[in-house]
Amino acid sequence: MCAISLIWTMSAFVDECQLNVRAGDGGAGCVSFRREGPVAFGGPNGGDGGNGGDVWLVADHNVASLLAFRDHPHRRADDGVNGMGKDLHGRSGRDLEIRVPEGTVVRDMYTEEVLADLIAHGDRWKVVEGGRGGRGNARFLSNRRRAPKFAEQGEYGAERWLKLELKLMADVALVGFPNAGKSTFISSISAAKPKIANYPFTTLEPHLGVVRIDGSTEFVVADIPGIIEGASEGRGLGHQFLRHIERARALCILVDLASMDAMAPDEQERVLLRELEAYDPALVGRPRIVVGSKVDVADPTVLDSWSGLTMSAVTRQGVRAVVGKLAQMVSEAREAIPPREATVILRPEPEGTYVERVGDNEFRILGRNAVRSVALNDVTSPDALNYIDERLKKMGVGRLLSRAGARDGDVVHIGEFSFEYTAEV
Repeated sequence: MCAISLIWTMSAFVDECQLNVRAGDGGAGCVSFRREGPVAFGGPNGGDGGNGGDVWLVADHNVASLLAFRDHPHRRADDGVNGMGKDLHGRSGRDLEIRVPEGTVVRDMYTEEVLADLIAHGDRWKVVEGGRGGRGNARFLSNRRRAPKFAEQGEYGAERWLKLELKLMADVALVGFPNAGKSTFISSISAAKPKIANYPFTTLEPHLGVVRIDGSTEFVVADIPGIIEGASEGRGLGHQFLRHIERARALCILVDLASMDAMAPDEQERVLLRELEAYDPALVGRPRIVVGSKVDVADPTVLDSWSGLTMSAVTRQGVRAVVGKLAQMVSEAREAIPPREATVILRPEPEGTYVERVGDNEFRILGRNAVRSVALNDVTSPDALNYIDERLKKMGVGRLLSRAGARDGDVVHIGEFSFEYTAEV
C-alpha cells in the first residue's frame, strides 16, 4: 500500500521575481572631549559608530515559493547606531536573513550572471555588506594631533537588484501533454491536490507530492504543467516551467492512451522527448519510464498497439506497479549521483589604489581604501581634509596621478568628492 502525505500546498505559486536589497548604513563616529573639573576640553572621548547590517539569502525548506517578493521586492538591513561621548560605541545593525525556497538560483538583474545557487536547507549567501561605522575622534589622537576635532561619517550600505528563479527540488518529474492525467496520478499517490478537469491546461502551476511506500521509502513527485509541441521555443504554458524538470533525478513520461486527436502514443513520446532535448540535452539522459495513462477508457486498437506500462489513476489499475518502478529508479539515481552542493560565485574586489582617466582633463581614483578615506570623512572640516590628504599621500595617490599624466588644474574624482589637482612639490 502507498501511504500518503502532503509536502507542499500553495495559494499562489511564484517561481520568478525581482529583489532589491540594501545593507544597513554605518553609524557616524562622535566628536567629544572629556570635561575634567576646571579643564573645559580634556582628551577626546568620542565613540565609534556601529557597522550596518549585512543582507543574507538563506535556503529554507519551509518556504514554498517566491510569492513574498512579488508585491514587496524591497528588503533592507538595520543601520548602525551613531557613537556617543564617554567612549560609547554605537550598536551594530542586525543582519537581515531573507528566506527563499530550496533550489533558488540568484542572478544579477542586469547582467543575468548567476551569483548563487542555493540548493539545500541552510545554504546561505551574503548578498551585500553593511557599511562600516565611522571612527570617533578618540581614534585620531596622536602625538601630532592632540585634540582631533573631527570624526568619520558612517559608510553607506551596498545596494543591489537581483533576479530570483526557483527550480523545484523533486525526485520525479511528471511530463506529458495537457490533460494526460498527470494531476490525477499525483493526487492518487500523494496528498497533493492539484486542479483536475477534462480540458487542456488544467494545471497552471507545478505541484509537489510526497509518496511513501511501506514507511521506509519516500520520494518527491512534481506535477509539471502540460507541455505541447514547440514548448522549448515558448509555445503553450509548459515552457514557463521546463526549468523545474532540470533538478529531477528521474522522469515519468505520461502518454494519453485515450487521446481523441490524431497523435498516437508513440508519437506523443517522441515529441515530448524532442522538446526536452531542445530545452536541455542532458534531460534525455536521465532515468525515465514511459507510461500509458487512462487505460480504463483507452481505445482497444490503441491499447493493442502499446507495449509499455499502462495504468489508470482513476481506477488505480497498474498504479502500484508504476509507483514501484519509480521508487526503484529514484533509489538507483540517488546512489549514482553525488549530493549537490550550493554554488556561490565569488567576485573579490581588486585591492590597491589606481587611477583611471575619464576625460581630457579628468581623472578618477579607484580602490576601496582611497574611496573610503573620502566617503567616511567630513570634507567641510579643515581638520578632516588634512587627515584625508595625509591618507592619500601614504597611498601614493599623488605619484599615481603624476604617472597618469595629470597636470595642475585637472579635476580629480574620488567617490562623490572632486578637487583640482596640484602637483606635489
